[in-house]
Amino acid sequence: MALTQRKRLGDLLVDAQKITEQQLQQALSTKKPEQKLGHYLMNEKWITEDELLEVLEIQLGLSRVHLNRYPFEPHLFRLVSKDFAKKHELIPLKQSGNQLLVAMADPMDFFAIEDLRMLTSFQIEPCLAKREEIIRAIERFYQLDSNVITELSQEAEVQGSQVEEADSDEAAPMIQLVNQILYSAYQQRASDIHIEPFETRVYIRYRIDGTLRTVRTFPKAVHPALTARIKIMAQLNITDYRLPSDGRTKFSLEGEELDLRISTLPTIFGEKIVVRLLNSKQLILNLADLNFSTDNEKIFRQLIEKPSGLILITGPTGSGKTSTLYTAIHHLNKEESNIVTIEDPVEYQLEGINQVQVNHQFGLTFAKGLRSILRQDPNIIMIGEIRDKETAENAIRASLTGHLVFSTLHTNDAIASIPRLIDMGMEPYLVVSALTGVLTQRLVRSVCTECKVSYEPTEMEKELLRKYQIEATTLYKGVGCPACDDSGYFGRIVIHELLQLNAKLRDMLMNQESLTVLKDEAIKEGMNILIKDGLEKAVKGITTIEEVLKVALEH
Repeated sequence: MALTQRKRLGDLLVDAQKITEQQLQQALSTKKPEQKLGHYLMNEKWITEDELLEVLEIQLGLSRVHLNRYPFEPHLFRLVSKDFAKKHELIPLKQSGNQLLVAMADPMDFFAIEDLRMLTSFQIEPCLAKREEIIRAIERFYQLDSNVITELSQEAEVQGSQVEEADSDEAAPMIQLVNQILYSAYQQRASDIHIEPFETRVYIRYRIDGTLRTVRTFPKAVHPALTARIKIMAQLNITDYRLPSDGRTKFSLEGEELDLRISTLPTIFGEKIVVRLLNSKQLILNLADLNFSTDNEKIFRQLIEKPSGLILITGPTGSGKTSTLYTAIHHLNKEESNIVTIEDPVEYQLEGINQVQVNHQFGLTFAKGLRSILRQDPNIIMIGEIRDKETAENAIRASLTGHLVFSTLHTNDAIASIPRLIDMGMEPYLVVSALTGVLTQRLVRSVCTECKVSYEPTEMEKELLRKYQIEATTLYKGVGCPACDDSGYFGRIVIHELLQLNAKLRDMLMNQESLTVLKDEAIKEGMNILIKDGLEKAVKGITTIEEVLKVALEH
């Protein structure tokens, strides 16, 4: 095998003209003794991981594998412990006779290969895989030993007190299992974990970039202990399984503290649990990162920097409204401003901002909290959501008395927010006087940059673009790769529709013009409707027309 030549990695990279001899010597003298040369070179951005793998593939004659859809053989995981696999960044793939095929991020780590040979008694045949893919595969597929699952299954009749007693033992199998589910979800960028019981199996699904994916199944008998463990974490009553319940807890992962929001729902096969993962470090707090078009960002800045007025963010649940609100008030968070929010729930804690949590049990509603906030001498107020007439009335009056007020509504487009407020019982003249702007938004998946390719638009796509006065000879899509789990998408962006009320629109509203006429006038005044903003981003290669049409209706 080519590896027996034992040529050093640095020499291979110099021979392939990926780095210079001077860079190699600098790296060898600068890197820490325990740091691998490849990691150092990638951290310094002298080479990419793809360049490193390309050199190893050609120079050493090794094959390269993509792990996201690899047909793993779970029994091989018993040969190599998870700790060993993580430490040496490798994972067993296939056994053939006395040969064990192993994916490695560094196939020149001869000490790891020798240790693995002695550990397994197999001859080790290394192949290449990306480090990120290996780590993700370890967390995703290295399940607890099947004996542990069997043990948990046999404990299906465990009573709540017994489960709670086991909770103090961090090595308890169920604690390990729940921790592993949470860690795997974090590694895969999941926003939610769904634990769904059915007749014979329990399904574990992750919502990644807005799409649910089944990642594991367990025997149904595991479900009672799994449910009890999660409810204990959230300090919920484990004996009450007939009614829905909500709780929260914190969980530390890789030095970061995640907020977990836990919701249970009784179904015919047991309690369904959804765990939402909130990471404050992933919160967008810069207006430039909200994917605004140049014009919309300029208008939005002007709106939020006004001393008073009502600004609404609209869209369905899960469209990123809260992140946009937090970004706006963070932008305005200055020493001379008193900013107070009332939310249900407080999703992220922001330094320097007074945040109030709604508590219906004790009568603290949005409306009651807002009345108290107005006695706290605020400059800027954020209301989590306008749900009723009293909250709407207080928000409008606050904006008319010199306060800048932010809130959210559930409407399909920007212009529909106005009749929604009027339907709540607000006088039209008050709504028109108070409202300064409405931002409607949706989340769409962004094209994976690792596998993005260009293509010529179809006739249907050309016709759609022409309808909105957009010309394009090229569009983009992801063909699927390990980085995006073969989906063609990685991450999500926001598309917007921003309505700025001017004098003409206010007059038309007072004259009770129809929504269609109002929308047409807003478009004439320069408003980019949701679908057009999305199509423009598709033409730039940020997303796809298919994604835009999922969330935006044609006008």
